[in-house]
Amino acid sequence: MGSVLDPTIPIDIGERSQRQRIVEAMVVCCAEKTYAATTIADIVSQASISRTTFYKRFSGKRECFDAALDWCIDEVWAGATASHSASDSPPEAVRRAAAAILELMAANPAMAQLLMGEAVSVEPAVIGRYRKIVIPALEKLWVETGEPRRGRTDPRLAFGRAQVLIYNQIAPGQADQLPELLPEIVYLALLPFVGHEEALSQARLATSATDAEPSSNLSD
Repeated sequence: MGSVLDPTIPIDIGERSQRQRIVEAMVVCCAEKTYAATTIADIVSQASISRTTFYKRFSGKRECFDAALDWCIDEVWAGATASHSASDSPPEAVRRAAAAILELMAANPAMAQLLMGEAVSVEPAVIGRYRKIVIPALEKLWVETGEPRRGRTDPRLAFGRAQVLIYNQIAPGQADQLPELLPEIVYLALLPFVGHEEALSQARLATSATDAEPSSNLSD
């Protein structure tokens, strides 16, 4: 057993653990009170740390929030990346990644609220950041397989429509129902790359996995 002079847990690991607790506390507090209403006292209470410890890790609330946002983005990206393999076709990869993202946010409503609600309120330009992550990742799937792009819709328009759908599900506290949006999200993600017919076909495959009815608004 370690002692104070010979700790069992290395100091750097302990510091990372403290920082992570603070980051996760920020996510929870924003979901419960909003970023604007959250105080340092709220965060340190949720994280079970002292105010001094907080200021050893972060200069203030905004820096902590930015770290929480980065963590949420990394978690979603990791989940999406792990959901598919190199052997999947681009449409299959998109369908699997979309399902993984929606399921992750449904299981973590506080994370979903920070990503799609609080982050946009605190820094509206974050939507541009999301777009710069998602659209090139989608484009890369087609470039790597050499498949031609057959859609006519601007990916930025499709992304905006998907973002609104997700936000409208999260805002009223229904993040747990996000997986029901899978057919529509798959359709919107694929539309700029494969066109209406193939995007609709993939949406129907997603529908069979969610038992949801495809939207009558799925159109090019």
